Amino acid sequence: MSVMPDTWIRQMAMDHGMIEPFVGSQHREGVISYGLSSYGYDARVADDFRIFTDVNNAVVDPKNFSSDSFVSRQADECIVPPNSFMLAHTIEYFRIPRDVLVICLGKSTYARCGIVVNVTPLEPGWEGQVTIEISNTTPLPARIYAREGICQFLFFKGASPCETSYADRSGKYMSQCGVTMPQM
Repeated sequence: MSVMPDTWIRQMAMDHGMIEPFVGSQHREGVISYGLSSYGYDARVADDFRIFTDVNNAVVDPKNFSSDSFVSRQADECIVPPNSFMLAHTIEYFRIPRDVLVICLGKSTYARCGIVVNVTPLEPGWEGQVTIEISNTTPLPARIYAREGICQFLFFKGASPCETSYADRSGKYMSQCGVTMPQM
């Protein structure tokens, strides 16, 4: 399995719609960088946020999840409370080829501020906007900027296409748009 370079990512985005909208170079002046990098793609966070709260005394249960655990905000920036988290989603819509697995890592600018980004792997055949979990590990409020870079996706090409893709299994998070809550 090899990590794929900028030339391959650009070709797959332009010819096969792997990333839409696609930004073909790094944008970094006055913003947290986003766009194509040497061996990855820095995605942007949308202006649609779900901030975790205990105001409704909901229990976090992945088998019976209540959206009462979150407060919704649409804004140019959003504050993650101390020692808490929020959900957001990428501006970009991804279409993952059948022979590719995608891993996501947080951006160093946020990581150096104690902000951790978590995304599960994008499986072969999956498509959609990516729901992102953003954790604030600090005892202070943390600001997240919409329409700027939030994480980097690395594309690993397998030796051959998989036998059964996420699409073949009719995965429950297929073709998601916006923030998608846990599902059973």
